[in-house]
Amino acid sequence: MKTDLCSLSATELLQLYRARKASPVEATRAVLARIEKLNPVLNCFCLVDARTALASARESEARWRKGAPKGALDGVPTSIKDLLLTRGWPTLRGSRTVDPKGPWNDDAPCVARLREHGAVLLGKTNTPEFGWKGVTDSALAGITRNPWNPKMTPGGSSGGSAAAVAAGMGPLTVGTDGGGSIRIPCAFTGLFGLKPSFGRVPAWPLSPFGTVAHVGPMTRTVTDAALMMNVLSLPDARDWHALPHDPRDYRVGLEDGVKGLRIAYSATLGYAEVEKEVAALARKAALRFAELGARVEEADPGFENAGPVFIAHWFAGAAALLRNLGAEQVKLVDPGLRDIARQGARIRTLDYLDAVQKRGQLGVQMNRFHEKYDLLLTPTLPLAAFEAGREVAHVLKEKRWTDWSPFSYPFNLTQQPAASIPCGATRKGLPVGLHIVGARYADALVLRAARAFESMVPIALPDLANLKA
Repeated sequence: MKTDLCSLSATELLQLYRARKASPVEATRAVLARIEKLNPVLNCFCLVDARTALASARESEARWRKGAPKGALDGVPTSIKDLLLTRGWPTLRGSRTVDPKGPWNDDAPCVARLREHGAVLLGKTNTPEFGWKGVTDSALAGITRNPWNPKMTPGGSSGGSAAAVAAGMGPLTVGTDGGGSIRIPCAFTGLFGLKPSFGRVPAWPLSPFGTVAHVGPMTRTVTDAALMMNVLSLPDARDWHALPHDPRDYRVGLEDGVKGLRIAYSATLGYAEVEKEVAALARKAALRFAELGARVEEADPGFENAGPVFIAHWFAGAAALLRNLGAEQVKLVDPGLRDIARQGARIRTLDYLDAVQKRGQLGVQMNRFHEKYDLLLTPTLPLAAFEAGREVAHVLKEKRWTDWSPFSYPFNLTQQPAASIPCGATRKGLPVGLHIVGARYADALVLRAARAFESMVPIALPDLANLKA
């Protein structure tokens, strides 16, 4: 067992609490000290409430002493992305247009469930304004940096969450994913992240970007993500889109492996450009599944570039988001978000409905694909992390973040479960992610496959010893 409490998984911390070899107060103090040391370098958190966190940890410790933990995550330090409502704390969404005075009387469903299960809530993690792009910086909260190399972006929009967990600032965090916002930063920071099937984790209020947006766990181990899913997936009547509650324990069957599964590997989805080093690492990772007993073959899903369909949904959502802001408020908004909102406002109703129709066709196509294949593997991203503070890696090739994230957003459109798990590092020491996509509602299978891969390729943490901005 590792002795650094900040490097332990939630599962390991809970084992120590149960054995009375460590306490929630000790773990929370260690994590708060790590935040105090490294947050000035990485800028993961926009709000830290040490006093409340320690009070919660003391309450948890008293319960553990009585042998009566409150729930599945009692005493585990956890952070919340600043798009998710959290009672008593401002949820500013990375925007200067949100009044910090509130009132802040509500918890989002995922926050409510974490609180009910005793998680120690540390604070809110940074996001780009309203989570609109795949990197994490905003005029309100500044630039969030990657713990593997602070010159690089951790991705986004859950970049603060990812950087915090990778740097030992709590083993658990909750992210949102409307086009890759869990999987992108997990790929860039070497974490595991799951975008569950749409509706599996209740969400409220509905994202302004609509039914492409999911809520899910971001962790340092697959087992921790399964544990979180047991909590996050509990029902909440406020989500009109939520699936019927599935009372399964996502840890059951997690070690069953992938022997006999039919797995497709698509290096490009048939149209994406991938950097050679990333492509080689992802291909090597896909072949690991054959070593684990799965039947792996190369096969593209067969759909055309889904970018235009996603953009119609995403840009229209941006237009809807800004339409209720006054002229002076709009001036405060990220210029990139203003730009896509302007484009979204020009989308005609019939063109939007055409995109909705094409989204449905894409979903049916993937349903049929999964009649033949249990899982689809791709690179999570076509590149490794690039310079922090920029929306795109190559200004001459890319205009928007959607140009360098072709593997993630198609599966927001189809609402399938999809995960990113680290599969190696570039020569410059930057993590690369493998994308594991399952049929709709096959969340448990995606977790099981990820755990099988993790058993061969354990998730590594960055060297923080000489971390400097």
